[in-house]
Amino acid sequence: MTRRAPRLHAPARRGRDARAGQGGFTLIELMVVITIIGLAAAVAAFAMPDPRGRVLDEGLRFAARARAARDMAVVEGRPVSLWVTSGGYGFDRRLAGAWTPVVDKPLRVATWADETRAQIADPSGRVRVTFDPTGGTDRPLELRLTRGSAAALVWIGADGEARADAQ
Repeated sequence: MTRRAPRLHAPARRGRDARAGQGGFTLIELMVVITIIGLAAAVAAFAMPDPRGRVLDEGLRFAARARAARDMAVVEGRPVSLWVTSGGYGFDRRLAGAWTPVVDKPLRVATWADETRAQIADPSGRVRVTFDPTGGTDRPLELRLTRGSAAALVWIGADGEARADAQ
């Protein structure tokens, strides 16, 4: 019988047993986690609403303010006008035979949100609609608001009613 020499070194462990005492993550595990976090961040970024709001919301806000101007004309018994340019809009009331800017909320001068533009058909680049004391207007108005590829239409009828719809 042959006698074997004693081993001086323990055999190297392989697989799971070798990592059991080390702790930590493999490079593949870290890469998978980073990829999942990146995908979740991308989904969250695309799901976030535009801080400027939708162009339709801007059209609805404009229509509501136009209705408030109509109501002011009826309550005060004097004409109130709404002027619109590509950069914003405002309201004037008729006092002592002259148009005077309205400085009260919610009818202060307002600018459109960043990159929003109103398409004005008038060559002067400015259009005015006047609400009379009965709530009617001197002319109907159709206004197209655009921001990038999004658009909204705002109508103010001869009866003074204002509404906005997505286009």
